[in-house]
Amino acid sequence: MISPRCLAQRSSLLQAVRSFFIARRYLEVDTPARLPVLLPESYILPFTSEGWFLQTSPELCMKRLLARGCPQLFQICHCFRRQELGRYHQPEFTMLEWYHTGWSYLELMAECEDLVRELAGGAESLAGVCGPATLRRDGQRISLAPPWERLTVEAAFLRFAGMPVREALDRDCFDELMVTAVEPHLGRDKPVFLYDYPAERAALARRKKENDAVAERFELYIAGIELANGFSELVNPAEQRQRFAAEISRRRKAGEPPVLMPERFLDDLGRLDETAGIALGLDRLFMVLLGAETVADVVSFAGDDL
Repeated sequence: MISPRCLAQRSSLLQAVRSFFIARRYLEVDTPARLPVLLPESYILPFTSEGWFLQTSPELCMKRLLARGCPQLFQICHCFRRQELGRYHQPEFTMLEWYHTGWSYLELMAECEDLVRELAGGAESLAGVCGPATLRRDGQRISLAPPWERLTVEAAFLRFAGMPVREALDRDCFDELMVTAVEPHLGRDKPVFLYDYPAERAALARRKKENDAVAERFELYIAGIELANGFSELVNPAEQRQRFAAEISRRRKAGEPPVLMPERFLDDLGRLDETAGIALGLDRLFMVLLGAETVADVVSFAGDDL
């Protein structure tokens, strides 16, 4: 359970996050946590609630608000996912999600870097921060000085797994190699944005014009910990419908409860201009900034405390 001192530090960090986005003219929104339909993603398992679902992300509702003319949105909310429990996972967790119309994933990477550096720079009293531009984790010092590293997924697989991405996909070992061979090396000296994922691993992201085998998706890693997942949003309803159909089929084959096609979301998607969006796990980020070992140490009550 969190200590009173840590609880106060968490409160200050939450206020700093809000101040960051309000200063940049983002609108804070508060969308429903219980929904009749979710975005079909076969690798994310939701909790049911009286025939509806607890949100795994506020993405569905936030994109519908964007489509109605809101250019910049952010939200801090609780999300829920089954089979997620461990050092860096809790079934209920705090998500920061934000969207900016007119942007691609490149501008979003830069803003994500600004956010983390600002939080760390204003929090030198925190156990995980040893200066305005340095973090301490697992006995190592991690520089936050710009620019942070940008590393393609292809380059990371060749460097750390000794295998091209396409071969890993064909051999059905992409996810295993990502977890065991690639992720542990990421963000050890300074944070790294791992970007340009294979299109098969980016159901909601836009494909690159120069190479449609990859999608404009990135993840932020610090000390081997994945903190954020962002992308240039796919805003083509027909293509998105096809991808959702494939995800629904994968869920059915895996024996998961059936999910419906999110028709209202797809209707609104056709009104959405070029947009970039990102989800950042605040509990994990606070764990790093507070020098905690697990996310359970930085939340008011973890599952075992109840």
